[in-house]
Amino acid sequence: MAKPTRENQRAYWKATIRLTIGLLIIWFLVSFGAGILFREWLDQFSIGGAPLGFWFAQNGAIYVFVILIVIYCIRMTQLERKFGIKS
Repeated sequence: MAKPTRENQRAYWKATIRLTIGLLIIWFLVSFGAGILFREWLDQFSIGGAPLGFWFAQNGAIYVFVILIVIYCIRMTQLERKFGIKS
């Protein structure tokens, strides 16, 4: 496998940072936003008898975090192949 060019390395790094920041924003909105900031508004809805704000703080955030990890792994593999970092 040929060594990636400097241009590919910079583009790869830029795409990696963009992906990471995007996923961190989602993580913040779900954990802090849904569990704390928007809890009162979300509590007017319920899932399985539990107020939605409480549900997000206790359960929903964990599910979203696992999904974000899977998305990160898939996207990073795609980026590595796209920019010649990984074969």
